[in-house]
Amino acid sequence: MSLPLEGIRVLDLSRYLPGPFATQMLADFGAEVIKVEDPKGGDLGRMLPPLIGGESARFFTVNRNKKSITLDLKKPQGQEVFKRLALNSDVVVDQFRPGVMDRMGLGYEQLKTINPGIIYCTITGYGLDGPLRDVAGHDLNYLSLAGITGVNGVYNSQPAICGTQIADIAGGTLHSVIGILLALAARQKSGQGQLCDVSMLDASVSLMAYALGEWSGLDTLPVSGDGLLSGGYGFYQVYATKDGKYVSLGAVEEKFYAEFCRKIGRPDLIEKQFEKEPQRQIIAEISEIIAQRTRDEWVDFFADSDICFTPVLGLDEVCQHPQVKAREMIVELENVNNTGKTVRMTGIPIKLSETPGQLSLKFPILGEHNDEVLMAVGGYSQQEVKDLRSAGVI
Repeated sequence: MSLPLEGIRVLDLSRYLPGPFATQMLADFGAEVIKVEDPKGGDLGRMLPPLIGGESARFFTVNRNKKSITLDLKKPQGQEVFKRLALNSDVVVDQFRPGVMDRMGLGYEQLKTINPGIIYCTITGYGLDGPLRDVAGHDLNYLSLAGITGVNGVYNSQPAICGTQIADIAGGTLHSVIGILLALAARQKSGQGQLCDVSMLDASVSLMAYALGEWSGLDTLPVSGDGLLSGGYGFYQVYATKDGKYVSLGAVEEKFYAEFCRKIGRPDLIEKQFEKEPQRQIIAEISEIIAQRTRDEWVDFFADSDICFTPVLGLDEVCQHPQVKAREMIVELENVNNTGKTVRMTGIPIKLSETPGQLSLKFPILGEHNDEVLMAVGGYSQQEVKDLRSAGVI
């Protein structure tokens, strides 16, 4: 059975994390993804530490099942090659700053004249317009401007940096995939491609939907570690255990919290679940109780209780968790580059019943597919490819 995106060709200009992770998701579901890389080193993510046998361990996690070509887009010949590839492609993913591709004559407005069906997805920090259009930024900056950093952290402490790249992934990666799929669906009806403008700040702001609702209803701004779902209440909290580890309680519903309180011998706390004033004292009292046992002892203690109680796991424990293994969400690439080391990467999170994604642990060497792609997609002859290589275009 064919995969959902079989027959879709993607020219991927992105680097590091947001775009490469997005195009990997498309590749997992059948798209032909062609990484277009600079001949002088390629995707900067290839050399991002830590290295295993001279290659970035991170690169493996977001670049499986792709093809790689090298192309100097600053040279007129390289620009002409890109146009010929775009003529026979469906999607371009551009992660440069706004205007870079336009100045080379390779932006959406130029490409749509030769391929009206092209879908051109830009992934930028702040979008293609607005006062911050040309400003540099990283994940922390987008989250800070979106208000996420300001509410992330423990009570009475400074804002905390998130342990994973939320703006990059929930913003750049997932929203670009959604945008591309929406544009493909629209093209089926109209035959026309379109520009897909994905801003990591925009996407981060959208993640604050519930926080905006809470502020609107209470007329008070959220405080770090003090909101209903951010650490201000005993029923939705992280607690330290006797062995220096942690457990999390997410007993929002009254029935869950009631069972939790009864089980720890504090039924008197049930009626105070949503009372704001006593929450700091409640948190302190529950903390004292939880500190009397180890993390795993508490997991066993609540094993038969349906209360939204889980251990806080380290990455090593996540990889071995029965639920994660059952869903095949961690994949291992062993003996990478004959170093004896193993790279762990995420599996396919979307489970389709009829056309499931296929995970292929193949990773392109820089420029590995130059001849194949230029001849099959660009229509170049073997001699023309040889000439391009001699001229330093590829």
